Amino acid sequence: MVADLARSSAVRRARWLNAATIGWNTIEGVVAIVAGVAAGSVSLIGFGLDSAIEVSAAAALSWRLARERRDDCREGDDRLAQRLVAISFGLLAVYVTSTATSDLIAGNAPDPSAVGVVLAAVSLAVMPVVARKKRKLAPILGSRAALAEAAQTDLCTLLSAALLVGLGLNLTLGWWWADPIAALVIGGVSGYAAITTWRAPSLSHTCC
Repeated sequence: MVADLARSSAVRRARWLNAATIGWNTIEGVVAIVAGVAAGSVSLIGFGLDSAIEVSAAAALSWRLARERRDDCREGDDRLAQRLVAISFGLLAVYVTSTATSDLIAGNAPDPSAVGVVLAAVSLAVMPVVARKKRKLAPILGSRAALAEAAQTDLCTLLSAALLVGLGLNLTLGWWWADPIAALVIGGVSGYAAITTWRAPSLSHTCC
């Protein structure tokens, strides 16, 4: 009974965190993409797309949590949600890497973006807290998909740091190439996350 109550509480908290993630990343993604297009910044656009992918990953996990049934195996649902998160990582990696490489070769210099710097700084402060809460809940839920979605939030933290450095150098020192370099970091980390998420085994309690 105690275990059931703890699990029910974890599911409720996970759903709340998921809803907050969707709301925050929707706003963050729109702001980043609009600012990125205005500045011609591939790293900022890539960050905005990552926010959109974070929304899709959270939506996949919401679907997974909505299918919670006591004494009913959820391994198939969990695996599908996990694969959707992995695919989203892969798509982001391909787009950002190819675009950043093209910009570096062509010498396409983005304009400085103060909005992007502020956005990256706020995200860098918020995302580690959210990711830590998600990771604590995943073992209770017995969900690899929940861990994968937490990893997506961790990735957002890393990308925020890379974005902040790239945009900051462009804004303060005029180093335009720092922007596509930051985008290449975003692409590389996203590609690695796609592989590790796809290959990750299910947790032992997925069918609890």
